[in-house]
Order: sequence, then structure tokens, then C-alpha cells
Amino acid sequence: MSRPSRGGRLRLTRRGRAVLLGFYLLVAIGLAVILAPSSRAADPPGPAPTAVVLPGDTLWSVAERHRPSRQPFRMIDEIRRLNGIEGYTIHAGQRLTLPREE
Repeated sequence: MSRPSRGGRLRLTRRGRAVLLGFYLLVAIGLAVILAPSSRAADPPGPAPTAVVLPGDTLWSVAERHRPSRQPFRMIDEIRRLNGIEGYTIHAGQRLTLPREE
């Protein structure tokens, strides 16, 4: 009968190493999920930004006035989508919902 060595190193089989690796990966993923900053989707929405159309305004002028840093074509498409506007005509006094800041 062989006796187990008392001072020897712990030897893992290939399967044992795979189990340990899987365990460490699960712990790392769990920590990443817990410690990661929450996404913007979890922020309270608050009131949507709006703009009132002035006489002579176009979707282009509204887009440039309220988000000059964004591409006007993308801004116009977003304004149309948010407000259910089929064409490109807006009227003075109309209140438009604007896209949120990115």
C-alpha cells in the first residue's frame, strides 16, 4: 500500500485545472458586473428636451440651434422620428421633442 506524500505539492489533473479556471472566470465576471458603472439606460429619464418652433424656422435651423455639435441630417431624422413628423414641414408655435444629449 502506498502512502501519500506529506510535504509534496498539490497536483491537479487537466480536469481540475479546467474547473479552477472556470471558477476564476465566473468570479471575475461576477465582480465586473457588480463593480461596473451602471448604464445610461438606468438613469431616471427626466423631462425630454423640447423646442418651440419660431416663425421662419425649419427642421435644419432647429437642429443647428439646439445641437450645433451634431450632424444636422441625423438630428433632423431624430426630431422627425420623436415627433411623428412624416414630411419636413413644421409650423410656428409647434413644440418639438428633441433627442437627448449623447
